[in-house]
Amino acid sequence: MPPERAVGRRQEDGLKSMQRWNRSQTIGLAKTSCTACEGLGIRPLRKGKEAPCNCVFRAVFRACYRRFRECVANGEHASTVSLEFCRGRGGRRVYSRKREEYMADFCLVSRRVLAEPDYTVFRFHFLLGADWRLCCRRLNMDRGNFFHAVYRIEKQLGRCFAELKPYALYPVDEYFHGTIHPEPLPLSA
Repeated sequence: MPPERAVGRRQEDGLKSMQRWNRSQTIGLAKTSCTACEGLGIRPLRKGKEAPCNCVFRAVFRACYRRFRECVANGEHASTVSLEFCRGRGGRRVYSRKREEYMADFCLVSRRVLAEPDYTVFRFHFLLGADWRLCCRRLNMDRGNFFHAVYRIEKQLGRCFAELKPYALYPVDEYFHGTIHPEPLPLSA
């Protein structure tokens, strides 16, 4: 097994997750009818460990995808420039085009994370908007395999969007509005 596959498998188990997930973060995203987590967002693993449920990651992906679709729909306003306050050497304000940056980040992260067959399904179904019948016909897949691929893609990208460092795509509000942290005052000696 190649090393990148082994790392991905450990991350799927939730054992080597970059982010610490707790019940208060996942309960609002969990699907109430989920049989794995029973609507709590955390599923039990072996040896008393817990991990976020796959329904949470799919909800994260769907929230990011919904915002992506909104950005695409507001194409005539995509070139709007916003002024952000930030800390750094260059000054305290930065001009940015958040909608365009979000759309680019969404596509580029998806391209880097997904394997080629999954990215093909992602491109046809999510980016180009083809329904399952057209995707199945074009990709020579049956319906069951197509929906398994869609759920796998949603889970993989949802985890990646939430755990992306240094700037995660989820929560979407923090991506667009950010959090302004005041600079600590220097201690006088």
